[in-house]
Amino acid sequence: MERTKEMCSFGNDESVLQTGTVKISELHEFEGHPFKVENDIQLFELMRSIEDKGVLVSLIVRSNPYGEGYEITAGHRRKAACERAGLTEVPVIICELDDADAVIAMIDSNLQREHFKSSEKAFAYKMKPEAMKSQ
Repeated sequence: MERTKEMCSFGNDESVLQTGTVKISELHEFEGHPFKVENDIQLFELMRSIEDKGVLVSLIVRSNPYGEGYEITAGHRRKAACERAGLTEVPVIICELDDADAVIAMIDSNLQREHFKSSEKAFAYKMKPEAMKSQ
């Protein structure tokens, strides 16, 4: 892993990011993640893009607070597409976030997507203020 002195746009100002690749088997779903990965045409198209061009945007992860490996903050769909494409490793940015910052980063990164269920969006909008209160 390569350490860089980049600042995270969330978390404390002293955050040091690590970049590199991680085995997919070391990645774990975000606890309470409201956005489901659908096995649909968009996931198929993402898989094909990854097969053709590789992973263009790294997953954002943090050390898994519940055990070994890493917890995905942003990139659940990319992970699923990589698995379907047969990859065993993915590029990641490791940013050490507390629970509140991880929730906010997860929600903000997913709300940029075009297609997701209204119920997922509503649940996410409920989670974000709760996380902001605990900061």
